[in-house]
Amino acid sequence: MKSLGEIVDLASAYWGSAVLFAAVELHLFESVENGSFDSSSRGMRLLADACAAEGLLVKKAEGVYENTPAGRLALVPGGAADLTKAVRYNMDVYPAWGRLKEFAISSKPVEKPEIHLGENEERTRAFAAAMFGRAMGIGRSVVPMLGKVEGRVLDLAGGPGAYAILIAGANPGAEIVTVDLPAISRQAARYVEGARLEGRIECRTGNYRTDEFEEGAFDLVTIFGALHQESPEDIVGILKRAYRALKPGGRVAVLDMMTDSTRTSPAFSALFALNMALTTENGWVFSDAELKGWMREAGFRPGETRQVPPPMPHWLVEGVKDA
Repeated sequence: MKSLGEIVDLASAYWGSAVLFAAVELHLFESVENGSFDSSSRGMRLLADACAAEGLLVKKAEGVYENTPAGRLALVPGGAADLTKAVRYNMDVYPAWGRLKEFAISSKPVEKPEIHLGENEERTRAFAAAMFGRAMGIGRSVVPMLGKVEGRVLDLAGGPGAYAILIAGANPGAEIVTVDLPAISRQAARYVEGARLEGRIECRTGNYRTDEFEEGAFDLVTIFGALHQESPEDIVGILKRAYRALKPGGRVAVLDMMTDSTRTSPAFSALFALNMALTTENGWVFSDAELKGWMREAGFRPGETRQVPPPMPHWLVEGVKDA
């Protein structure tokens, strides 16, 4: 339960988000890091002061700032935990959150998902870049959790290819087929080519809701950060197709925002459900118990729920296709 003061804080919480978005868009953290910050600009000084107030910068003297250790890692482009592209995704959906009342009344998304899935080239490219940066950050923690990966991997709804690139990089014996819609698959091919992995990663155009894949041909199927946009019926169908694509003894690995059985915890995941519902027809967040039930229905033997290390509250659940 929130106190009166916490309610006031919540009512103005978007101020901090707006500060972060503007600072990232204006390359403020980068300019502080390389010493080019313009302290003569009143507007930039006020923005930098707000960043310091939010704990995003340290103010050393009037007009003099430095990045925090976390900011240097995450908010300076190219940092070891660069989150700038992920922040830009949040910027992209920021206007949709202003229409939350409209969604609550209609229960329908306030913008079309097609806008960032091919209909608008600029939005699609920005969406792919944001998803790539976000997935690279998450994937560095997730891929080691998969253990040794050998043989053929089917990466369903693989987005711009970040997870495929990380799996291939960590597992020389793995060959990956990543599948997504045409506009996203084209972006994936760009990133795969940039990583010089086109010989081991195939970027296949397709739709994991309807496509059938080579039966019994894969050792691992990954579905990372995708099922939160699907209905329960479609999730079961996707898992059944994954089951058919796997060899006996193969496994499916599902990474997603999930909640406990109340669907209210973790709070970030519960809020993310709204984020998805604002922008996709069936967007939501399911519980890990629900996922395991769908896995069983598809034929899998589900394993334990494992929490991915911070900063993103993702959970990983694997299922095995018994021999």
